[in-house]
Amino acid sequence: MTVLLLTAILAPAAASVAALAGGWRRVTAALTVLSAVAVLVCGVALGIRVGAGTGFALGGLLRADALTVTMLVVIGTVGTLATWAGMSYIDGELERAHTDERGARLYGVLTPAFLAAMVLAVCANNIGVVWVAIEATTVVTAFLVGHRRTRTALEATWKYVVICSVGIAVAFLGTVLLYFAARDGGAPAAHALNLDALAAHARGLNPAVARLAGGLLLIGYGAKAGLFPFHTWLADAHSQAPAPVSALMSGVLLSVAFSVLIRLRPIIDAATGPTFLRGGLLVVGLMTLLVAALMLTVTGDIKRMLAYSSMENMGLIAIAAAAGTTLAISALLLHVLAHGIAKTVLFLAGGHLQAAHDSTAIADITGVLRRSRLVGLSFATGLIVLLGLPPFAMFASELAIARSLAGARLAWVLGVAMLLIAIAFAALARNSGRVLLGAPAAGAPSLVVPATAAMVLIIGIAVCAALGVTAGPLTHLFAVAAGSNVGAPR
Repeated sequence: MTVLLLTAILAPAAASVAALAGGWRRVTAALTVLSAVAVLVCGVALGIRVGAGTGFALGGLLRADALTVTMLVVIGTVGTLATWAGMSYIDGELERAHTDERGARLYGVLTPAFLAAMVLAVCANNIGVVWVAIEATTVVTAFLVGHRRTRTALEATWKYVVICSVGIAVAFLGTVLLYFAARDGGAPAAHALNLDALAAHARGLNPAVARLAGGLLLIGYGAKAGLFPFHTWLADAHSQAPAPVSALMSGVLLSVAFSVLIRLRPIIDAATGPTFLRGGLLVVGLMTLLVAALMLTVTGDIKRMLAYSSMENMGLIAIAAAAGTTLAISALLLHVLAHGIAKTVLFLAGGHLQAAHDSTAIADITGVLRRSRLVGLSFATGLIVLLGLPPFAMFASELAIARSLAGARLAWVLGVAMLLIAIAFAALARNSGRVLLGAPAAGAPSLVVPATAAMVLIIGIAVCAALGVTAGPLTHLFAVAAGSNVGAPR
């Protein structure tokens, strides 16, 4: 198990070092793709190894349980698709002089480093290490958001850095307070930040300190997950980052940050009771849904539309976490995986549209289905998944979330959420209808997809379809992860 955990972390780190030494080359780019595949393989192998239990490595510094495995599967799947597509993306950027060899090398170094940081965040047992890993994702992705070095990209970069740095500083304060509460509750100094030690001493934590720590952690990691009120970086960063990076940020990074809250909630609930974090998650979840739904009705940019859709889904995930039942957490995890894959397909398809039109304005991109069956089908498939239509997986996850809210006596939350989701649904359908079905503009450029990128889109469509038909053994994995991360008894 130690070997698998270390391989998942070190494989992308080694790919980053190879890119630093060799620059942007086919072989170094391929190593990044293989490192993402290694993360996926290690996740599957760990799932077989740990089963329904929890394993530790490096003296308790790393842990492997069902939630770890779930997030490794998400990171590995989305990472493989995004890094594979990144090969043709950077080649195209070099060809069009949108970047240079130095920029390509930086992209090649930072993308696998981004993967390594996210893997460390979901494998760490010590919440201090988790905090360092989440902060590392901010540093790494800041340079990726500003990849094109335009004025708009640099503005988005600084906005992202400032807001997320404030959020992660708030999370640091919450971590310090939780350490103080754990020490006061009898946890040994060397292990007071370990998740297993915190869980063992949770009922002995000072309720007032734990309440303050929980609030700060919710705000801090919620900022990184794109939740209200520190959500304003998300649309700018996603719209300016390279398409494969946007896929990683939207499809993985947001859920990695939120997975920290999933792990911490049972600890805070045991100390403060189940209503405190439930109330906080409901407020930020509903407000995030509201903002996303309203912004979707007015945006005219295809990448910002996808970014606001990510906000909408993170708001729904927060609401599901507020319900906190085994069904709710299981549905939440299925939603995370389905959303990650669908959003990857959408951002990659959108990247081809941006490259062809040199624009992300919806008014400039019309009639896609008539001009390219592959790009049009990819965008349509991702959109159908995102809208929660059957038979795709997000239909099942949203239905299960609705059932869990009703079962948790949160019918009023369900009603409000359904209204906001309906608004977002209508806005997404309207905007995407223009992109897919509108008449092509006179002189619209041809949509030519390189063979490598075409293969990624086809595989992405196939994975979306397969997950919609059956989740297979993932169903049991989600149930086990949910069972070990539910809050205090209701």
